[in-house]
Amino acid sequence: MKPLLVTMGDAAGIGPEIVARAFRNGELADAVVVGSVDVLRRAGSPMTARIEAPADLAAVPPGCLPVIEPAALPAGLAALPWGEVSAAAGAAAARCIEAAVALVQRGEGAAIVTAPVHKEALAAAGLPWPGHTEMLQALATPAGGTPPPVRMMLANPELRVVLVTIHVALRRALELLDFEAVLSTLRIAHAAATAWGQPAPRIAVAGLNPHAGEGGLFGDEEIRFIGPAVQAARAEGIDAQGPFPPDTVFMRARRGAFDLVVAMTHDHGLIPVKYLGVEDGVNVTLGLPFVRTSPDHGTAFDIAGQGRADAASLVAALRAARLLAAGR
Repeated sequence: MKPLLVTMGDAAGIGPEIVARAFRNGELADAVVVGSVDVLRRAGSPMTARIEAPADLAAVPPGCLPVIEPAALPAGLAALPWGEVSAAAGAAAARCIEAAVALVQRGEGAAIVTAPVHKEALAAAGLPWPGHTEMLQALATPAGGTPPPVRMMLANPELRVVLVTIHVALRRALELLDFEAVLSTLRIAHAAATAWGQPAPRIAVAGLNPHAGEGGLFGDEEIRFIGPAVQAARAEGIDAQGPFPPDTVFMRARRGAFDLVVAMTHDHGLIPVKYLGVEDGVNVTLGLPFVRTSPDHGTAFDIAGQGRADAASLVAALRAARLLAAGR
């Protein structure tokens, strides 16, 4: 299999540290890092090998971290203070993602695994995307073409949750919810599960309102479009069920009643997954023409540079990327 492409994330956060730690633990033998050599050295990878292309991985000496350094990275990244928002770090993180996408689109990498970026740093750099998911969607869009419909899934060994809306204010999320958004999410979730070897996934749909609206007493979104979208998906052969009360459906899925849960908003869906622990959590972008995974945590500015960052979620993301790429 072609190598994985691992982006370093925000230079002032824990991304470079967990990449370095994963390498020291033997988890990056089939991977190339896209990032700054100096930043990765500062983060704990004193032995690095700058390479030009993923195909050069075979020539890298044992014990050296292979790094592709994109052109036009901002200067002085390794001198940035740990744990502080920086426009330079945001610009560098974006440049690494762009380079990784270009490589995977040329068939030079099996999948992309992204270390955490900081949304404020991206904004400080003048970038229009609120996070990885939206940026990757834009980069995957052909010139003059229609953006591919993508969705965010967070998964761990106990629970898989796919989101209808992602990085928008809650008020805006409510405006974005409609019949087509829910039905499209069900189609994407079903197709993704089929691709990774689960041909008939049982998909539960969490309602938006308390008690899934209680028959319209607490809101009518379940009646107006969530329930109809579930029925439309079932008519297409998708095993979708619900909408169910959000306060119990995740527990039911964790106990084995469902394979996936579709949640209407970001925090509705991610709080249950992250409550179970971020150590094994993986973020997967569904709907892209290539595999992309990442840890399910952020840049952890409060502990950046202290040597305390745990690479477990990155390792889980690496392993998930290998499995998903092998299934394509």
